[in-house]
Parts: sequence; C-alpha cells; structure tokens
Amino acid sequence: MLQGADPDAVWAVGGPDGPHAGSADETPLLDVGALMPVLALWPVIGALVAEEALRLHTPLTAYGVEAAAGTTAHHLLSHSTGPAAHTALTRLAEYLTGTPLAELAATRVWHPLGMTGTGFADGTLYAPPADLVRFLSHLLSPAEHPLTRAWIAESLRIRTGELTPARGLLWHPAPYGTWSYGETPTVWLAPRLPRWAFLLPTHPPGPLRTTFREAAFAPTPSP
Repeated sequence: MLQGADPDAVWAVGGPDGPHAGSADETPLLDVGALMPVLALWPVIGALVAEEALRLHTPLTAYGVEAAAGTTAHHLLSHSTGPAAHTALTRLAEYLTGTPLAELAATRVWHPLGMTGTGFADGTLYAPPADLVRFLSHLLSPAEHPLTRAWIAESLRIRTGELTPARGLLWHPAPYGTWSYGETPTVWLAPRLPRWAFLLPTHPPGPLRTTFREAAFAPTPSP
C-alpha cells in the first residue's frame, strides 16, 4: 500500500514491546518539527503536573506568564491549536523551571527513554525513527517514568465536553479507538489494543493517511 503510493515514506506500527512492522528506512535523522508539541511540550507539561509544579486549571497569569484573562494550560491543551498556544505553553514551562524547553525535554523525557538521537538544531526538532518507536512504546507500557500512567490516561479522554471538535489534552480522538496528533506527519495511539503507529510521508498524504490508519488499527474481519 505505502510502497506504491509513497515509497519513501517512513512508518511503523507496534505496541508496548516495540515495533511489529515498519519501513526499512535507514535515515538517521528525520525532521519531526511538526511533532514538537507531542514529543516535547506535552510530556514536559505532564512532568510538571506530576511534580505538582503546575495545575492545569490555574490561570497562566498566576504563574507570571502573560496571557488573556482566565487562560489556563488546560485551555491551551484542549481547545487551542497553533503556534500561539505552543508558544504560551513553552513560556509557561520555561518560566516554572528556569530552563529552556529543549533542555527540559532532553533531561526529563528523551534521555530517560534512551532517545539520544532526538534534539533541536537550528530551531527544528529532529529524531531518528528508532526514537519515535521508543517514545510511542513507552506511552503504552506500564512504566511510570518519565511519563505517568495518570497523565497519559487524562490526556487520552475527551476534555472539551459537548464542544467540537472533541479533543483530549493535545491528542485528538480518531476512529477505531485511536488518538492522534498531527496531519503530516501523524502519530497514533490505541491503548485498548494496545497499539501505536506513525506515518511520516514525503508529501501531503491525502487519502493515504486514512488508508494507513485503517490498515494499522481496523479490526480484521472474521473469516
């Protein structure tokens, strides 16, 4: 399916034990800047919540961060999208810790998971496919460090009430019990299966994204 539609796409499907299938790509580093919020911001915010250094429903102004009246980290994660929200969350994390986001993510998340190839260069986030595997596998594993089970569970449930589009904390609900982040590229989690997947196409995927998700997560018809 991918071989014909986008032969240079990088992809993998797996579970808490690691990858089950994937491309034979040998690219040491990939531009994953579009996934920065889920690979860096979201786990760092989760670590701060676990340490009780941050309460999601406390206005950002209470932490000394400039924001519209009443804006909270919960609002930015569940209702807002785009660079402005990501910038505000970055400022919040850096203000609370006195440490740049790149260093926070490396010391609190990437290095504990063995993601030694992941890092920022010239303002863009890069990672090898193996590091994406480590990250997503951890999100389905029973391990409590560096991301707690509570933070992952709280993020993968509807936090927008009756409002649409429905969202969790950064993650979006998708068919087959999956949660996704990103369009090009995309990562998916399906805790109940348990299974994860990622797709980094070489061009806007269009229908390929849906076809890939169905191949990775749709139930297999009974014979």
